[in-house]
Parts: sequence; structure tokens; C-alpha cells
Amino acid sequence: MVDFDVVDLPEADHVAEGDEAPDFTRPLVTDEYWEDVALSDLLADDPVLLVFTPMDGAFPATYLWNELRDRGVHDHRVQVAGVSISTPYEHKTTIAERGIEAFAGLFSDPQNGVADAYGVSHDLDGMAGVSEPRPAVFLVDEDGTVAYAWVADEWPAFPDYDDVEDAVASI
Repeated sequence: MVDFDVVDLPEADHVAEGDEAPDFTRPLVTDEYWEDVALSDLLADDPVLLVFTPMDGAFPATYLWNELRDRGVHDHRVQVAGVSISTPYEHKTTIAERGIEAFAGLFSDPQNGVADAYGVSHDLDGMAGVSEPRPAVFLVDEDGTVAYAWVADEWPAFPDYDDVEDAVASI
């Protein structure tokens, strides 16, 4: 039996396939350090699988990172980068605990501005001024175009991982 409520999320006016991905600069946390990095800087090397999750430690984030790691999505010509409201310190712990050192890193976005720009910000019920990203996945080509987009319409929800793998493999 499920011990949590499934919640329908309001419709999101999010970035879609074929749209230009909004560029941003935030601290990108790796297993060794963090520094301010722009999405466009990452795109100069390879496409980016941009993964929005709720705060680190929430079971949807944990499950999503485990699944992407176990499927070896990062073994393709793509950089996997997360975005959440968690701090760099929390991200360092998540990277170590989830064994995702091979990913490009996790962007720290405590004010949730990147999620706002992508149209995936979700206001938390009963908490004035508190929001987090709804789960979402965007595959961004090196030219900055969104090649694949999935955004949760309920909580919790997870992408079709086979679709994510297919999108990554086709780039």
C-alpha cells in the first residue's frame, strides 16, 4: 500500500521540444568542488541532460538519480546535470551517496529561478513563498535547442526511462 498521496499538479507552461533552452549560471557541484557554471559552457562540450528534482533526499530525487546511474545514461555522448533547490553542501552528500560522480554535477538553485525559467516551478502547499522544481527532464542539444522534454503532471511521477535512454542514444 502506498503511504503517501498522489497529487495532481497544475498544468505547466514549460519549455518544450524545439524551444531554445534558457541559459543560466548557477553553482555546479561535483564530487570535488563547485563553481559558477553556465549551461552554455557545458553545451560547448556535449549535449546536456538537464534533470530537475525536488530537494536532495526526497525519495523522487533519490529514485531518479539511482535509475539514471544504473541505466548508464552518462555513458552516451551527453552530460547529465541536475537542478534543485538544495545547497552545494547537500549536493556533495547526494553525489557521494548516489554514486553519481560521473555526472557533470548538480546545479544549486535555492531561489528556484532556473525552474521558473523552464516553467517547472511548483509552489509547495501551505508554505508561503516556498517552491521547488517539479520533476522534469530536458535533453538540450549543443546548439541550445531542447531535443526531448518530460515534465511531471502529478507528484510523485517519473519519466519513462526507456524514452530518456532513446533520446540520449539518438543525439
